Amino acid sequence: MFNWMKTTMLMAAITGLFMVVGAMIGAQKGMMVALFFALGINFFSYWFSDKMILRMYNAERVDSSSAPQLYNIVRELAERANLPMPKVYLINEDVPNAFATGRNPDHAAVAATTGILRLLSESELRGVMAHELAHVKHRDILISTISATMAGAISALANFAMFFGGRDENGRPTNMIANIAVSFLAPFAALLIQMAISRSREFEADRGGAYISGDPRALAMALNKIHRYAHGMTFVAAEANPATAQMMIINPLSGSKIDNLFSTHPDTEDRITRLMEMARTGQYPA
Repeated sequence: MFNWMKTTMLMAAITGLFMVVGAMIGAQKGMMVALFFALGINFFSYWFSDKMILRMYNAERVDSSSAPQLYNIVRELAERANLPMPKVYLINEDVPNAFATGRNPDHAAVAATTGILRLLSESELRGVMAHELAHVKHRDILISTISATMAGAISALANFAMFFGGRDENGRPTNMIANIAVSFLAPFAALLIQMAISRSREFEADRGGAYISGDPRALAMALNKIHRYAHGMTFVAAEANPATAQMMIINPLSGSKIDNLFSTHPDTEDRITRLMEMARTGQYPA
């Protein structure tokens, strides 16, 4: 319950950012337009953002005949987790990664890259897909999808504000320096909110994935392999849509140490340590 309350507050904060940028563009009227815009994006995100994100990554839907290993692993784990069978997608990309999306367990999808299928053993792949199904079971997928869409929209709105400026209630131009400051700070604030939403949920999905797969050690080994192999590689679709990075099991953005400081994912070594402790003690409740 606490996590849901925290997430609700964080999503309200993202909506508030829309209103701040809207006020910069057009004072009170701009604020109200931005509020309705935010509500509209939330509505769109609820119904359509999963399809939009899958399209961004050129994901292709697969079945037991076109991708038998991946599909059968997901089917077996979904049964273990008492979840409806999600749609399964494959992304033709060498960088190993995976994510889940959708508005609820009945309308969920999981996606994996061809690179992750080549890199991981079957037990490690089971751990990764169990992690993604834990996101589905915990109903994280709607929040992560909406926050990704909202953060991208805030960046677009802030860029509009910076280039076209704003007006106060009397129609006079607003302070240009303030406009530029807000244009840079609003996307940064949206990123910080995404971090707060995403980091705690990744730890929870790791624990849930360990429970579903029954093998926290395999998930830890998978995270280690993905982190090491993907380091320095460029995931073009993720770089083009950085707001979606927080949906991945490992941060797909190839950045500097400063970028990693503001990553939406917790430190991979910390995640591995926690999983190995679960394996040692045998305690990893759902």
